[in-house]
Amino acid sequence: MTTAELPPRAEMPSAFLASDAGYDGVFITAVRTTGIYCLPSCSARKPLTKNIEFFPTSRDATFAGYRPCKRCRPLETPKPTPDWLAPLLAEVDEQPSQRWRDSDLRESGLASERVRRWFVAHHGMTFHAYQRGRRLGRALTHLSRGDAPLATGMVAGWESASGFASALMQLAGRSPGRSRQTTIVHVERIASPLGPLIAGATDEGVCLLEFAERRMLERQLNTLQRRLDAVLVPGRHEHLRRLAEQLTEYFAGARRTFDLPLVTPGTDWQRQVWQELLGIPYGETTSYGALARRLGRPTAPRAVARANGDNRIAIVIPCHRVIAADGSLSGYGGGKWRKRRMLELESGSA
Repeated sequence: MTTAELPPRAEMPSAFLASDAGYDGVFITAVRTTGIYCLPSCSARKPLTKNIEFFPTSRDATFAGYRPCKRCRPLETPKPTPDWLAPLLAEVDEQPSQRWRDSDLRESGLASERVRRWFVAHHGMTFHAYQRGRRLGRALTHLSRGDAPLATGMVAGWESASGFASALMQLAGRSPGRSRQTTIVHVERIASPLGPLIAGATDEGVCLLEFAERRMLERQLNTLQRRLDAVLVPGRHEHLRRLAEQLTEYFAGARRTFDLPLVTPGTDWQRQVWQELLGIPYGETTSYGALARRLGRPTAPRAVARANGDNRIAIVIPCHRVIAADGSLSGYGGGKWRKRRMLELESGSA
């Protein structure tokens, strides 16, 4: 994940003052006099230009000491894909092997720089990198099925075998021949009322669900790649579609359990703890000590806490239902305020 870049300084104030929703997801506006940050489309009374500053993401604004606006709710991101971009994404899905150049975007009525900024802000990569990642993910899928490397490269949009091999080495660190055994993790962002989530799935099941602002996200991604010997590529998957549907139902209070296949690579101890977490009923909480006793290791609450923190499938494996022995919330990778909100939702007091 790379730090998103900002549009030109002269462009952002006018977009914010005009409440231009087309810039939602491209930058965040922070108001020094109130200490809050907003989406560009926020309808609140506009401050003086001299009192505002701009950040690439809500995470950057949060770490700078600002809090989210209660009117536009920048963490909720109810519409992650703007109308002006939706047709392009639909065409990319329909023609995954096509290589879109800046000239193609201009012919479609899109500013290439605007498209690039949106992808950097939402996916941590440029639009061209997103395309390459999707094409390589498609190629890896074909290789894993036993297809010939040359034919695979051509189907995925490469004009030469050497170009395909070079791209594959950059992404996966291995040749087309060695890539037959590579596990592919399809990664996608999912909007939620508590902020965007990063989700990942293999053909076997969901293996990742983390809040995008979690500070340890990069470490979790690296651990997942190492344990699965996997390559992470942007793209959609049926498991991710079902996950998004079930998360929507969960946050609406209409779902208490998740019905999804899970992939949880880890040590035997971690997997024991994660399995025990799945047994905590909706609307209830337990302590690290109680979990340790149920696992037959009453003196190991700290080991339980570490395994709890290493859980890579938040919400679905409900590590947020574990609290301190004194009833306090204790730590949570996604932030204590999110933990509180989910517990309030599940107890009916939200």
